[in-house]
Amino acid sequence: MQRLTALFSAALLATGLMTATAHAQQTQEPAQDPAQDPMATQQAAPAEDFSDDQLQQFADASQEIAVISQEYTQRLQEAEDESTQQEVRTEANDRMIEVVEDSGLDVDTFNAIGQSIQQDPEMMQRVQEMAEQS
Repeated sequence: MQRLTALFSAALLATGLMTATAHAQQTQEPAQDPAQDPMATQQAAPAEDFSDDQLQQFADASQEIAVISQEYTQRLQEAEDESTQQEVRTEANDRMIEVVEDSGLDVDTFNAIGQSIQQDPEMMQRVQEMAEQS
């Protein structure tokens, strides 16, 4: 069970990395209407009803992201300056996005599931069971 907790912590960390990058990219664009900000909408949206296929894709992607997260956390700690740390973060983020997209989900759906499982213990349990079976 400790392994699964670590797995989902890493996935949620990854979700945070992807969200931060998406937000940083948005802030570089010209000012937008807050009503059109997908992050604001996503945070305010109630928990969605995701299909079993989507939850399985999330569980599978989360396992791969956990491995990537461990690898890049070590590299980040070994980075000697801010520039190198930023390069490591960017590379990690790109790999995590690739894993999510290869799983069949888009980043927004992956993030939405990650947020939902934080708020819904039953959904968390379902995803953990799916992760154990794969």
